[in-house]
Amino acid sequence: MGAGESKENVSKWLFITVKTVKRVWKRYQETGNYEALPNGGGRKPLVDDETMGKVVLKIKETPDITLLELIDEFDLPFSESALCKRLIKVGLTFKKRHSILTDENVKM
Repeated sequence: MGAGESKENVSKWLFITVKTVKRVWKRYQETGNYEALPNGGGRKPLVDDETMGKVVLKIKETPDITLLELIDEFDLPFSESALCKRLIKVGLTFKKRHSILTDENVKM
């Protein structure tokens, strides 16, 4: 390291891993800058916003459609629970409809 300190001593002093010290030191040697890289890369979504817009529109047109039916219709690459989480993020929820016993549907 620059002042003769070992990576191990620096990591102990800063309470970080040796791997982090090595990565920051390498970045400093290559670029002259030791600041953290900007966040924002991350993983790309499995489904683009246009497709999710179509899913939301379909739900508004057909409120009783199931998650499985949506996955099949739009060939979505994730599970029911993942779709449910995505829909909750855009403000939609699925609620079960409970059957109500009425005189019309009870046969004696």
